[in-house]
Amino acid sequence: MVEQQTKGRAIALLPIGVFLVIFLGAGIITKDFYAMPAIVGFLIALFVAFLQNRELTFAEKIKVIAKGAGDENIITMLLIFLCAGGFSGAVTAAGGVESTVNFGLSILPAKVAVVGLFVIGCFISISMGTSMGTIAALAPIAVGISEQTGFSVAICIAAVVCGAMFGDNLSMISDTTIAAVKTQGCEMKDKFKANFLIVLPAAIITILIFLFITRNLEVQIGNDLPYNLWKVIPYLVVLVGALAGINVFLVLIAGTTISLIVGVTTGSIAVGEIFNVVGNGVTSMYDITVISIIVACIVSLVKEYGGIAFILDIIKKRIKGKRGGEFGIAVLSLLVDLCTANNTVAIVMAGPIAKEISDEFEISPKRSASLLDIFTSVGQGMIPYGAQLLSAASLTGLTPFVIMPYLFYPMLMAMSGFLYIFFRKKK
Repeated sequence: MVEQQTKGRAIALLPIGVFLVIFLGAGIITKDFYAMPAIVGFLIALFVAFLQNRELTFAEKIKVIAKGAGDENIITMLLIFLCAGGFSGAVTAAGGVESTVNFGLSILPAKVAVVGLFVIGCFISISMGTSMGTIAALAPIAVGISEQTGFSVAICIAAVVCGAMFGDNLSMISDTTIAAVKTQGCEMKDKFKANFLIVLPAAIITILIFLFITRNLEVQIGNDLPYNLWKVIPYLVVLVGALAGINVFLVLIAGTTISLIVGVTTGSIAVGEIFNVVGNGVTSMYDITVISIIVACIVSLVKEYGGIAFILDIIKKRIKGKRGGEFGIAVLSLLVDLCTANNTVAIVMAGPIAKEISDEFEISPKRSASLLDIFTSVGQGMIPYGAQLLSAASLTGLTPFVIMPYLFYPMLMAMSGFLYIFFRKKK
């Protein structure tokens, strides 16, 4: 049993409750869940946390959050975020995204164009590590295929979103994967293997469903799909290197370097712009980096006040054994994502609690990391106020609710995850 020196107190969870009320309240009132920046909500929550527990002085609370934010896993996670941003900026500027998309579409049979959108989305997102980037890259292609066939735009863009969430959950350089493995203390390759086995059935069934509903589809994809295989190489290097278990920093630095070389060689990047494109990618990760620091501060105070101990007490009273612990992690992850509408933020918030649960019920770190990542991705891939669906809708002129019925992969991923829990092998 994990030693708990702090008594569980429900009031310690007040800062998290304040954040949820402010964030969700602003979204409901304005009908825009991104009207209030998440960082503002978290700063207010941190202020509330500082007002609590007069037993500790202000200086003592500063020491608590400094220790929490300075944790080895938090610092490593932040550095990986920045390196991943640098790679994304370099490979995008080099034209890697466009070439990879066009290459995939050019080799696919025309009759499986919609399935191809899903498969290419899987590859792009697992290589890029971002569902948003994948949706932005493939949405125009989805609209084009719909126009050529007269088939529903909703189904085409849903295939893109499904593929985007596949890689968002699995990619070695995805911020969700980084957050999951660092909060749970496992290796990326181990989490990938465990995670992949869970979601593979969901991906296969998704392909079969898209094949079935588009079985009468006739399509001719245009010939104007220029690509350069050299520009695909950085993605392959990162993907293969990460799967081989090479240190993630070395993989990302190598991918960034190769992207710059390819970009300069092909004329996509001017020599004088190489530092700018990397810098732009790094700055694109500032938001999640700062949010992660603030969340780490909030969680450290919540834990110090007894909030995590309180949650563990509730869970232990209602669940038993490893299967119950895994179910608790799954539900916790899903609920936090539904409230925050950001799966990375949800993992950063739920991660410490999931770690406590996994330690208490002797759940392996790779299993808890997989469940944490899977079920936050399930929520993120289905909620109509999430960035993914809002982006897909805005890029295609639809509403999120029109796309939702065709989001087969997130639904099947949830089913696969729960089946994995209930039919887990006992060792």
